[in-house]
Amino acid sequence: MNKETKTNSSPDFNSLLSRLDTTLNEYLVNKAPSLPTNVKDTLVKFAPYISILVVVLALPPVLAILGIGALVSPFAYMGGVYSGSSFSITLLILLVSMVVEVLAIPGLFARKQSAWKLMYYGVLINAVYELFRFNLGSLIIGSLISLYFLYQVKSYYK
Repeated sequence: MNKETKTNSSPDFNSLLSRLDTTLNEYLVNKAPSLPTNVKDTLVKFAPYISILVVVLALPPVLAILGIGALVSPFAYMGGVYSGSSFSITLLILLVSMVVEVLAIPGLFARKQSAWKLMYYGVLINAVYELFRFNLGSLIIGSLISLYFLYQVKSYYK
């Protein structure tokens, strides 16, 4: 098998995301019960404000964790590579998730599809984090509820 054939036959990240989006759309929009229109309107109207509130409320603990993390990070690695790397990955995922949510806020006000995608990626990042922690309850329930609400209002973002 030559290199070109192997490259073309393997799915890339964008096609995986596209297939996931199609599957989630099928189950969370077409097969799941739909939210009433007034609930969708309210969610879309208040989503930017809820995001701002979440970021503002999460900022002090995040800064505290980063400060404490800088202090205890060397000691975390003394507990073993797994402990140290787990701690570092958790901090990294937390930061990436916060940045993605902050970047989505202006687009949520304008109801842009790009902001919806950022919120979608934020949910996926948090799902990966929960998977990494082996927290299956939060992975399944939290991610599923978040994705359900996101997909119910997806048509509002152009």
